[in-house]
Amino acid sequence: MTTSEGTVRQDPRLHFWERDYSKKLPEGRDLAALRGGLGREAGAVPAMWPHYTRLRSDGWVSPDLRAEHAALALFAVHQQSQSRLMHQPNVGLGLAMAKLRASERFTVDAVNRRFGAAATATSFTEVVAHLRGLVSQLRTLSPAQPLDYTLLFQDLRDWQDQDRVHAVRRRWGGQYFTFREDTQAPAAAGAATTKA
Repeated sequence: MTTSEGTVRQDPRLHFWERDYSKKLPEGRDLAALRGGLGREAGAVPAMWPHYTRLRSDGWVSPDLRAEHAALALFAVHQQSQSRLMHQPNVGLGLAMAKLRASERFTVDAVNRRFGAAATATSFTEVVAHLRGLVSQLRTLSPAQPLDYTLLFQDLRDWQDQDRVHAVRRRWGGQYFTFREDTQAPAAAGAATTKA
């Protein structure tokens, strides 16, 4: 499809985290290619090109592509050496971090501080750097705590819009500070506070 903004590659494939991996998880070589994007500009790593769905023919790095690039790289870090899929629908970042806090693997203050640093990041590069550390912490749980990477992609896309970033922060904070274990969760809280 050609527009005044250039041609966007229309790709019907779903991302790794949206496919059915009940029988086979993403291959190691694909995950390695995606991890190669950490700390690099979106579109700058040729091994990632086949995995994008928002790559444009005019070479412009759109907010969607920047968010997709970061989400793919973070997913690859999270999925590395895991025996089950690290994408789980309806587990937003705030909820995943609340479960990390409840695990007592790290002190509450340490988790609060790390999560707060991500939530108050003032640039896209800074928030992605903090998310890399948080994803690494989610991997340390036994079993590792999954995350909804579709939601994370949407959050990272919205993070780049000054009119939407505050809603992302509120959503993360709301998930984080209203989480209760199943036995304590109020019925009205719904699926957003249920345990994975």
